[in-house]
Formats: sequence, C-alpha cells, structure tokens
Amino acid sequence: MSNLRLIREQQNLTQEELAEQSGVSVRTIQRIEAGSAPKGYTLRVLSETLNIPELQLLVESSQISDEERSELLTAELSTVKADSTVYKMINLSSLLFIILPPLNVLLPLFLMKGKNAKDAMTVQIISIQLMWTILAPIVFLLWVLMKLGNSYNVLVLALLVILNLYIIIRNTIEIDKNNKLYYKLNFNMI
Repeated sequence: MSNLRLIREQQNLTQEELAEQSGVSVRTIQRIEAGSAPKGYTLRVLSETLNIPELQLLVESSQISDEERSELLTAELSTVKADSTVYKMINLSSLLFIILPPLNVLLPLFLMKGKNAKDAMTVQIISIQLMWTILAPIVFLLWVLMKLGNSYNVLVLALLVILNLYIIIRNTIEIDKNNKLYYKLNFNMI
C-alpha cells in the first residue's frame, strides 16, 4: 500500500479533497498511490498540505512493514496535532491585547521564542498581526482626518477591533480543521 494513501486515509481525506487542498490533480494523486514516486513541486506541495516530511512520501512500501509504517504515521500525526495546538495558542494570544495593537504582536512573539516554534506558520500569524498593527491606526486616522462624521469615530474603532477579532478566530478555526491559515499574507514581515 502507498505511503500517500495511508497518510491520506489517516487524515480522513479523500483523493478529491487532497487534490483540492494541494492543487495537485486527482490523477497525479492516483498515480502516486499506485506506486509512482512524487517529484519536485508535487512532492513539496503534498508534504506541506499533509504536514509531513517529504522523505515520508519517498520511502518505498517494501522498505518497512505496514505495522511500522502505521506506527510512524501515527507518531507523525500526533506531532502535527501538537504543532496545531501551539499555532492556535500563538494565534489566540493576540486576543489578550486586541485593543492595544502593539501588544497584540509582542505576546505571540514571546510565545514563538518560548516554544521555539519559528516556522512558516508562526511567522505568518505574527506577520498578520503586525500588518494589522500598522494598518488599523492608519485607517482610523484617515477616517478622523476625512471628517466624515465625528460621531462615528467610536463605531469605526469598534469595527476595526471586531474585524481583527474575526481574522484571529477564523484563522484559529482553520488551524484546528486543516492545520493551515485561512487568512495569510504573500510575504513575511519578520
């Protein structure tokens, strides 16, 4: 049995769902599960989507027994779950200082350093909050300077806080379900 198939089934994904999440065609997934070795871009994308090391997709079925492979995959998935918990904790830590924008970046930064979790997802989580810390005051100041209605200043401020709250919660839900971010930047700020 193919490693990809075992990993996919342990993560409760169909071939179609994996294809949709990874951007790899269903036919390519079927070929890999039939015994073809994934290469280059396909290997990288599948390992990122499944949150496993690339090497795990390259190990031939004949090299290890099904029982050993199953134990390896179970251990790997429990590691993914632990990482998911750290990601959620770092993301949700921004909520504590949601009204004080500079502090909503500092606590996640300290947690990232403390948990030694400086990887692509934690950098993205902090980059999103850093971008928010820069953009929210600019939007609010533009609103005030345009003098569109002084009576709405508090409402605009509240809407900005609610929008940040939504981004944090939506990303947490996506981390919990798929171990990836729903809202992310195309660049990193740290």
